[in-house]
Formats: sequence, structure tokens, C-alpha cells
Amino acid sequence: MKKIAVIGAGTMGNGIAHVFAQNGYKVNLVDIAQASLNKGLATITKNLDRMIAKEVIDEAKKEATLANITTYTDLKDGVSDTDLVVEAATENLDIKLKIFEDLDAICKAETILATNTSSISITKIGAATKRPEKVIGMHFMNPVPIMKLVEIIRGYSTSDEVTETIMELSKKLGKTPTEVNDYPGFVANRILMPMINESIETLYNGVAGVEEIDTVMKLGMAHPMGPLQLADFIGLDVCLSILNVMYDGFKNPKYAPCPLLVNMVMAGKLGVKSGEGFYDYSESRKAENISVQFK
Repeated sequence: MKKIAVIGAGTMGNGIAHVFAQNGYKVNLVDIAQASLNKGLATITKNLDRMIAKEVIDEAKKEATLANITTYTDLKDGVSDTDLVVEAATENLDIKLKIFEDLDAICKAETILATNTSSISITKIGAATKRPEKVIGMHFMNPVPIMKLVEIIRGYSTSDEVTETIMELSKKLGKTPTEVNDYPGFVANRILMPMINESIETLYNGVAGVEEIDTVMKLGMAHPMGPLQLADFIGLDVCLSILNVMYDGFKNPKYAPCPLLVNMVMAGKLGVKSGEGFYDYSESRKAENISVQFK
């Protein structure tokens, strides 16, 4: 496996492309918008510069990593000759099903199709293709260049061979792959999102303020980041989407999103990406609020 395509140049997509390229793989980074590709490359460059500053890599490694990435706005040009495609588009079922239907028609028969979804059924995504045995979940954590975990999610039809291949590939990236089965939220978000939702409920019910809730969880439970600040980093719209997937999948009211979360998303207060969520991410506060990201 030598050539990788990554679909989507956003936060997760550019991070995934960065990690593959830094480990010597040729990467085709695909997005429908050239502006998104330019922004993604700028983010990769900035993160490589941070690694140089911390003496993790040198300038030559940075240049080699960037040279391994080629950008495309045309899906067919970007994926037709690749060995693995990792989809990291918006967490929306209809969008993902359409992407996988297109990938199945374009890619070589032996190409493995992976998705970075954090909650959507791998089985359902695989059913949109004629190769469900070659469809698998690769759920990277944010920020991808730093976080070690990759959830490897087997759909109902995912083959043992494909699972083993992706587990070994993840290890070659310096990651720690953990195999899980295909149920709503998998492991990470099935546990994390109810905690975040309960933190929002605690705020909604007036038990304590934002900073107080986060302080209790950081100092009392040794979490590196409070749940409300973490929600801001994930994106409140993404948190809402994941909770809705779990609520729809389990029909259990414990996964129903808090009304405050719903209202904040409707108001466009999505966290870091919009400049405001539970915290203020204006320029004067940005350094303070995101200083933990690359510790």
C-alpha cells in the first residue's frame, strides 16, 4: 500500500493527510473547493513548523512531507489509482453514502475504502458499495498528528484481511489501533458524548458555570481539557450530529441532545470554528483557549 487518497481537507482530513505524508506515503488530498485545499495545506505547514520548533522533525522532513501531498478538486483524478481512500468529509450520512457510491464506481477493485466517521454505521456505508468487505472505519482523533489512538471499526461485512491490513497500516503511522464493532458511537463517542451532553445539561440547569464545570473535570478527574472546552474543539454541530445518530440508533433518551446544545447550534455558535461556543475565541482570547492543543 503506497498511494493514499484523503477526501476532505478540513480539520480531520488535513491531519490525516499530514500523518500519512510524514510517514512516506504519497497522498492525494481531495476537496471540492480549492480554497479548502489551500487552507488545509497551510495548516499542515503550520503544524510541521511547530514540530520543527519542538525539534521533533527537521526542515528536510518538513519539505519531504509537503512534497508527498498532491491536491485535487476532481474526485476521479484524485482516487482512481490509489490503494486506500480515507473519507473525512462532513459527518452527514447522505453525503457519505454518495461519496462511497462514487468511490466504488471509480476506484480499483482492490482499493480499500475507509471512513473517518465518528458515529455513522460502517455497515450502512458499506452497503452503498459493491465491496462492503473492503469498507472499514478509521476513526482518528483530533489533533491527528498528536493523538495516538485510531478506532478501527469493522462493519458487518468487513473482511478479516482488510481489518488486519488497516490495523498494521495504523501501526506503521505510529498510531495505536484499537478494533471495535459497528454500533452507534463505537467506543470513543458512545462514552464521550453522553459526558459532554451531561456537562451541557449541568450548565443548562444552572448547577455551575462553564469554567467551574471544566475546572471540576480537569482537577477532579485529571482530564487534560474540560468537557465544554472539548466540545468547542470538536464543534458543537458535530457533537449534536453524533448524539442524534446515537439517539436514533439506540432509541434511548439518555442520548437525547440537551436543548441548550440544539439552540447554540441553531444560533451558529459552534465553538472554535465559528469563533464562539462555550468560550470566546476572538483573537484576544484565542491563544489562551487553544494553548493545550499541541502540548
